[in-house]
Amino acid sequence: MPRIEIELPEDVSATTDRFDLTVEGPEGSVSRRLWFPDVSVSADADAVTIESEAEDAKTKATMGTFESHVENMLHGVTEGWEYRMQVHYSHFPMQVSVEGEEVVIQNFLGEKAPRRAPIRGDTEVQVDGDDVVLSGPDKEAVGQTAGEIEQLTRVPDKDTRVFQDGVYIVEKPGKGGA
Repeated sequence: MPRIEIELPEDVSATTDRFDLTVEGPEGSVSRRLWFPDVSVSADADAVTIESEAEDAKTKATMGTFESHVENMLHGVTEGWEYRMQVHYSHFPMQVSVEGEEVVIQNFLGEKAPRRAPIRGDTEVQVDGDDVVLSGPDKEAVGQTAGEIEQLTRVPDKDTRVFQDGVYIVEKPGKGGA
């Protein structure tokens, strides 16, 4: 019977509510639904346990995926996740700002209408000149927000060697941590 046990750091707590795992720590809280047939996820005071009665390859692979999700959640609530982006423009100076729950890009390629991307989850966006820093406890929310900002300034049907204007991800967390 396969079983994976992931120890919780001192200042982190985890709870399960049916299929939902919630991990809370100093940097915030992250919830995620972890469901697969014959795989159960449970949490107690000092560990998160993933176990199954089945021993087939697909179930074992899913358990490994769940383990990675839990480790990402633990990293997020203890240290947080951070993406760095950079604003590039050659002719029209574009302005990037945060308005409420959206990132607003104005004057992209001289356009009159601003482009807007939603900020996902508990992600914080800080704009300092041409540098944009996204941070938060949920790796997926931070990454999705960064990806949507990058896609917002994508120019279809143009030569990217010539039209290099945009907001690009220049640094993101690597495999196994930030």
